[in-house]
Amino acid sequence: MLVYKFGGASVKDAAAFRNIFRILSSLPAQEKPVVVVSAMGKTTNALEQVFKLAFQESDYTEAWQQMRQYHQTVVQELFPEFGHPVHQALEEQFRFLENTLKTIRPQVQYDEQYDQLISGGEILSSLILHHFLSSQGYQNQWLDCRPYLRTDATWREGRVDWEYTQQQMATHLPPLLENGALITQGFIGGTSTGRTTTLGREGSDFSAAIFAYCLKAESLTIWKDVPGLLNADPKLFRDTIRYEEIAYQEAIEMAYYGASVIHPKTVQPLAQQCIPLHVKSFLHPDQPGTVIWNCQHDRIAPSFILKQNQCLLSFHTKDFGFITEQHLSTIFQALSHHRLKINLMQNSAISFSTCVDADEARVEAVKEALAQEFLILYNQPLHLYTIKNYDQPSLEKLTHGREILLEQRSRQTFQFVCRPTQEFPH
Repeated sequence: MLVYKFGGASVKDAAAFRNIFRILSSLPAQEKPVVVVSAMGKTTNALEQVFKLAFQESDYTEAWQQMRQYHQTVVQELFPEFGHPVHQALEEQFRFLENTLKTIRPQVQYDEQYDQLISGGEILSSLILHHFLSSQGYQNQWLDCRPYLRTDATWREGRVDWEYTQQQMATHLPPLLENGALITQGFIGGTSTGRTTTLGREGSDFSAAIFAYCLKAESLTIWKDVPGLLNADPKLFRDTIRYEEIAYQEAIEMAYYGASVIHPKTVQPLAQQCIPLHVKSFLHPDQPGTVIWNCQHDRIAPSFILKQNQCLLSFHTKDFGFITEQHLSTIFQALSHHRLKINLMQNSAISFSTCVDADEARVEAVKEALAQEFLILYNQPLHLYTIKNYDQPSLEKLTHGREILLEQRSRQTFQFVCRPTQEFPH
C-alpha cells in the first residue's frame, strides 16, 4: 500500500491536475494509493484573509469572489463540457462555506470558527481531483477524512486520537481501496461531535503520515516542487545540495528547527513503523529525490534553516532576583497555555529569553498574563537562523555582517537571532 501526498503547488492550476494524473496512471494497475491533497495554490492564505474580514465584520465580498473565481477557472479548463457533476459538487461546497461565513461572530472563539472555514480549501481541491481523475478513466473514490481522522477540540492544532483513528482507518479503508485509489484531504480532521479541526499550517504532510502509519503503508511519498530534501531553501540560498538519503532522527531535527520541506510532526509516526518517506519532485517524477528512513550515515553537509517573523521575548524579575525554577515554570505554563512554541531559549541570572513565532495575539496574551510578575522586553520582527552539522566556513557564511542579538551552540547545531537585512545569505 502506498500513500501519496500532493501539496498546494502540485494542484495550483489545470496543468498541475493533469500532471498528477500522469504520475498516478504510471503506477502498476494493482497499486491503489491513498492520495492526500492540500488546498489549491494559495487558497489557505486567501481563506484566512476572508475569515479575518468576516471576523472583523468587514466586507469580504471581493476577497471571497476572487477565491471562488480561481477555483471555477481551473474547473472550467478541466471540464469544458456543460453539466459535469463536478460543477454541482463545487456549488454545494461554496454554498456551505458561504453559510459558514454568515455565522462568524467576533464575540465567539476565533480559532474554532477559523477551522470551520479554512478547512474548505482541502475539500474543494480533493473534489476537483477526484472528478478529474474519474473523467480520465482513473478508478478512484472521494473520501471525507474527518470521520476517520479523529482529533480533540484543540482548534487550529488538533491533537490526534491515535487509537480511534487507527482502528477506523485499519477497519474501513482497506475494503474501500479494493475498488480504487482513495482521494482525501490533508490538514483537517474531526472531533467526536462532528466539528472540523485543522492540524496546524502545512499540516497535510502530517495527515499523510497518519494515513501511512494507520494503514501500515509500504511507503509515503511527498511530491514537492523541489528535487528532494535540500540542505537549504533554494528561494533563499544558492548552491543547495540534495541529500540522497537521510536518517529519521536527522530529518526530525531539521523539521523541528523549521526546514520548510517537511512538517515537524510528519516523520515520527513513520519512524515508529520504519515506513520510508520519499521526497520527490512532481515536475520530474523520474528523478530519485530523497529517501528518509532508518539508515546510518556519516556527518552530512551543513543544512541552513531560516525562520522569519520571529519575536524575542525577555523576562526579567522585577526585584532583580535570580530566575528560579518557579519563575521558569510560570513562564512555560503561560507559553503553553497560549500555544506559543519555543524556537530557542536561554537564561541568565536575572532574565529568561525565548524566541517564538511573532503571532501578535498570542504574544500579547503572554505579555498580559505575566506582566505583574515580570518586566518583559521584546524585539520583532527578527530572523532565527539554524545551521545543522555546522563547520567554520558555514558559520562565517551565515553570520558575516549581521547584528546578532542571541546565539546558542552545541556540538552539531548553531542558532542565532538577528535583525532582518535586505539581503539573504548566499
